[in-house]
Amino acid sequence: MFAQVAFPISSYQAFSYKIPEAMQKDIEVGVRVKAPFGRRIVMGIVISLSKTNEYQGRMKSISELVDPQPILSQALWELIQWMSQYYLTPLGQVAKSVLPSSLSLQYKPPVKWEARLKKNVSKEELSSIPKRAKAQKKIVALLLEAKAPVPISNFNEIISNPLNVCKKLVEQEIIVMIEKRSLPDLSGYTFDLAQKDIVFSDEQKATNKKICTAILANEYKSFLLHGVTGSGKTEIYIEAARTALSKGKTVILLLPEISLTPQIAGRFKSVFGEDVALWHSKLSVAQRSWTWREICKGTFKIVIGARSAVFSPLKNLGLIIIDEEQESSFKQEAPAPRYHARDVALVRGRLEKATVVLASATPSLESYYNHISGKLEYLHLSKRFGGAKYPQTHIVDMIQDQEESGKYGLIISGLLQDKIEDRLSKGEQIILLQNRRGYSPVMRCGDCGEVVSCNHCNVSLTFHKKNKKLICHYCGFTPKRISDSCKACQSPNMKFFGTGTQRVEDILADTFPKAKIERLDLDTTKSGTKITKILQSFDKGEIDILLGTQMIAKGLDFGNATLVGIINSDLGLHLPDFRAGERIFQLIYQASGRAGRGEKLGEVVIQTYNSENPVIKKAAQLDLKSYYNIILSERKELNYPPFSWIAKIVFTGPEYKTVEKISFRIVQNLKGKFKGLEVLGPAPCYFEKLRGNYRSQIVFKISKTLDANGGKLHTFLEKNFFETQHKIGNIKMNINVNPVSLL
Repeated sequence: MFAQVAFPISSYQAFSYKIPEAMQKDIEVGVRVKAPFGRRIVMGIVISLSKTNEYQGRMKSISELVDPQPILSQALWELIQWMSQYYLTPLGQVAKSVLPSSLSLQYKPPVKWEARLKKNVSKEELSSIPKRAKAQKKIVALLLEAKAPVPISNFNEIISNPLNVCKKLVEQEIIVMIEKRSLPDLSGYTFDLAQKDIVFSDEQKATNKKICTAILANEYKSFLLHGVTGSGKTEIYIEAARTALSKGKTVILLLPEISLTPQIAGRFKSVFGEDVALWHSKLSVAQRSWTWREICKGTFKIVIGARSAVFSPLKNLGLIIIDEEQESSFKQEAPAPRYHARDVALVRGRLEKATVVLASATPSLESYYNHISGKLEYLHLSKRFGGAKYPQTHIVDMIQDQEESGKYGLIISGLLQDKIEDRLSKGEQIILLQNRRGYSPVMRCGDCGEVVSCNHCNVSLTFHKKNKKLICHYCGFTPKRISDSCKACQSPNMKFFGTGTQRVEDILADTFPKAKIERLDLDTTKSGTKITKILQSFDKGEIDILLGTQMIAKGLDFGNATLVGIINSDLGLHLPDFRAGERIFQLIYQASGRAGRGEKLGEVVIQTYNSENPVIKKAAQLDLKSYYNIILSERKELNYPPFSWIAKIVFTGPEYKTVEKISFRIVQNLKGKFKGLEVLGPAPCYFEKLRGNYRSQIVFKISKTLDANGGKLHTFLEKNFFETQHKIGNIKMNINVNPVSLL
């Protein structure tokens, strides 16, 4: 028997090895082995097995089997190869991204010991304990009172070294010690289990039937499930997963935000119990190792998680669901491979002959266009679940509101304040969105206008009131002290401008002193368990007002939340990016969908300084079709996705002139090499300097009418960038295929 083994060298090349007879029954595709490579023994992954080998020379043998079961399937290995080619990233780098860091299938959870009295232990046996053995007598006395086995660690309070004392009692056949494995505790990452009685509408039944039929057909099939907010998409997921499991298949459910995991995971666990595993960045190394091992063993049948959960080593995969598929968080921006989990999921579905469901109330424009062009089968849930009504929306023109009231610089309009007071008096809950964290995003001199910026990035420092610090949200830089005067003109007139969630929280606390307010953003949720705790408290009615960034804008379902307020809907609207309007429309639409999901009617207050902007107006009207038709027309005219393929090359280096010189030189060399290719730039990136490096970018764009599947663009990039080098001197080149942003 022979094995092809891939090693984590620059290209993850594969080499042939003999399999020792003693290992032939144990080695499978996907296990890790150790084998001689040059003068070293190196760990690699078995990617194929064969009974014969064409190589005629002397062949070395595998030295050691590392894993008791495969960590990769053949389909996952093929997916890694596809990602390497498509995202122009060395194979080894892709494999490292797929496999969790410090993965050890030999990891064993720590042992906890419990003790109980031996059954039918006699008085004579108890009296045989020596009088001087006071520690033994204390343990026996406690066990006589206990109705269940007692953790031995509990005895630390009364005696020292209880484990040795218990071992002596075992030798005397008085007690029994029980070994308990301390498995990673994931209870803090899910809501309390909640069963629901679901009666499907005709629309839901028809949708279920199409998805379940595809699962049973054992063929690749892709759907776009466009369901309005509150239409019961989660229940569709559960029914589809139930069908997959009934046929011995497994399921992956991808979520864009970790804040969405607890509620959906709780619903899935209430139906599927211990078949459900969670996978996201908040898990510890031990939890990841244990979870990956158990998935490989087949313990779990459903994996719910963020972007990287798409690589879960599930066997016989039958269903992949991408919830809120439009979200940019599904795209990994750094490090390479800069993959999009939605696209990877579609390819994995094709490789594994699985059904893939892209789901959203506000689909990405690419998915929406793919449904129009017939690449995705369209499923539409047009009504809210259970008869719930759409929320009533109000646009507040903040300029007009301030002129009429004579109160300038207001953060919360009079209308929103009245609506909050009304809901509090009725015992109903409020969700407020302010998509900017910290207290104030800008500290500026009131005389000369100089902005306090990061020493390493060309961005302003954000003031955080809680710890009274200025912080860069890109590199984490914090000056030792906040200067009392302007560095440019020495004026002491330093002022804070702009509004973050901390400032809104202070205003709410002053305005509504009796209300229970909680803030949910990156500053308050350092751990996944904290996110769960806050969301569950809100679900139980222990919080009146939930304030947060976009983490709270989508996917969450709270029946008593009847008012949504969007503090500043303009944030990000005027960024120089072709997707800026689409993102703001989706955020407003999704946030609005958190209101009135139960029996009570919901309302939404949208505060803006651009009340006539079509993005704001169409989002307030919840008119997705009209807005998408507008931007499809704009994109077609400007030849942007979904009507073209684009790629971005970003050059980074410590010296501005060198970065500029190299990027200009490359553009000059590329002129006329590829007919039909538009080359935009070079131009400084929107964030021109980040983490001490200057940045310049080139954008490549080609119409799909000239390059139907993107193959020509890929060939061009591979020949001119990937095959040469990713570095020129001290200037790095980052290739981003299908970027979600041009900032």
